[in-house]
Amino acid sequence: MVRHSPQTPWARYADDGLVHCRSREEAEQLLQRLKERFKVCGLELHPDKTGFAYCKDDDRREEHPEMSFDFLSYTFRPKRARNWRGKFFVSFLPAISNEAAKALRREIHDWRMHLKPDKSIEDLSRMFNPCIRGWINYYGRFYQSQLYAVLRYLNRALVHWVRRKFKRYETHRRNAEHWLGRLAQREPHLFAHWQMGIVPTVK
Repeated sequence: MVRHSPQTPWARYADDGLVHCRSREEAEQLLQRLKERFKVCGLELHPDKTGFAYCKDDDRREEHPEMSFDFLSYTFRPKRARNWRGKFFVSFLPAISNEAAKALRREIHDWRMHLKPDKSIEDLSRMFNPCIRGWINYYGRFYQSQLYAVLRYLNRALVHWVRRKFKRYETHRRNAEHWLGRLAQREPHLFAHWQMGIVPTVK
């Protein structure tokens, strides 16, 4: 790329790569050259993970079959955004991908919080908060609101823990949610997403 396509912006992380071209024709020609170069190196591009996407925004308004792509667990796609004057426009923006969001929910499920009634809320904070903070730092960098559904799922897992921890809340989900919400207001430092305002419902 540096020697033969110095004018073409590109990015790589491990075995994932992304190239920006000015036209479909340019992209197809470059793809063929890359396939040939990979073959010389005894490698090949993954047929299911290699493709084209049109980056539609206010300056590129054509319609194409593929107008999104995933890269490093983000999905890049056209989204409405608002500038500093409050005017809406279409921009091509990254947000946590659906697959990444599903993976985070699976991880939260696999923590099995509700099977840890012997632990205190402070114990859970010490066990899981570093991981939660890492997710927020990575996936919350762009279009943070797309991460909120995962963080609300985490709150539901904490409510489930409350119901197993305290017998008086075992059959009262709403009361357990309110108890946790009041705690989040008093001690938002316990979990990173509470500090963002993603807290359970409070009466």
